[in-house]
Amino acid sequence: STTVRSLGSLYTFPVLSLLQMGCPIQKAVLPCLSLILLVWSWGPGVQSQKFQFGPCRVEGVVFQDLWEAFRAVKDIVQALDNITSIRLLRGEVLQNISDAESCYFIRALLKFYLNTVFKNYYEKAAEFGILKSFSTLANNFIVIVSKLQPSQEHEMFSISESAHKCFLLYRGAFKQLDIEAAQIKAFGEVDILLTWMQKFYQL
Repeated sequence: STTVRSLGSLYTFPVLSLLQMGCPIQKAVLPCLSLILLVWSWGPGVQSQKFQFGPCRVEGVVFQDLWEAFRAVKDIVQALDNITSIRLLRGEVLQNISDAESCYFIRALLKFYLNTVFKNYYEKAAEFGILKSFSTLANNFIVIVSKLQPSQEHEMFSISESAHKCFLLYRGAFKQLDIEAAQIKAFGEVDILLTWMQKFYQL
């Protein structure tokens, strides 16, 4: 895990630059990070830790790093959320995602976080002095998204369509709020997201 943490500091600049410039993450991820991902996979012991989202396997992410990064910013971020009566990542949405649908759902959700939440949160992260933890979360989300590729045999329309409908429920709730309030709330709910992701993580 030491290797992974040190790599985080190496690619903070390109990833945050993409977020700042508004670069479309889904198009830029693979070209920008192909070498980084190759080096990442060399880390000792990394291959034994993986996410298994239905048909999609993601290796090379140390899940504890994501938890540590969020815990470092949790109090600051959640204190900014003044709308405590609303939750975006509602339990009924996450509980309705089957294992088979999890790959499609997490890919859509993490892309949304990168393109809509994190991309627009950079200045606040700098203002609050949480850039290091912010970049750890953003970088790891990019790594996960770049590796989520289901095999062709699992590309079934019914599964992807069902997962997409669940994602639309989340996005709809997000859009009902003022954009800044929605971004703050989404960032503050990363612990809910990580708790859900944890059941797909294997050591």
